[in-house]
Amino acid sequence: MDARFVEDPYPFQSHLGFELTEWRAGFARFEQPVVAHLGNRHGNLHGGVHATLLDTAMGYAGCWTGDPDRRQMALTLSLTVNFQGRSEGRRLIAEARLTGGGRRTFFAEGEVRDEDGVLLATGSGVFRYRDG
Repeated sequence: MDARFVEDPYPFQSHLGFELTEWRAGFARFEQPVVAHLGNRHGNLHGGVHATLLDTAMGYAGCWTGDPDRRQMALTLSLTVNFQGRSEGRRLIAEARLTGGGRRTFFAEGEVRDEDGVLLATGSGVFRYRDG
């Protein structure tokens, strides 16, 4: 593995500034400060930030083990994002819930809101548990 990824197991999310603020069985919450470099050419928050927040939160929602020494990882098989609104807020909050699944695959749904509760995006995903 490339040495750049050994120090920080989540380099992309860390670079964006994601913060895991709640994680329990079937649920995950991530928060993200809105900063200038996350904007698009229109001066709005880039939709890829919403998609990445949803993908990350939904993946975590299905990977809770309750044991910090036993990490469960997953791969995204399918991700659908619906953009709902535009925010003037300074913080994004993504919440995701496990909605079903089985031994190898799980399903999750999530939403991104700003700190004022404005709905910005919703999403659903299909994930496959990784071995090892």
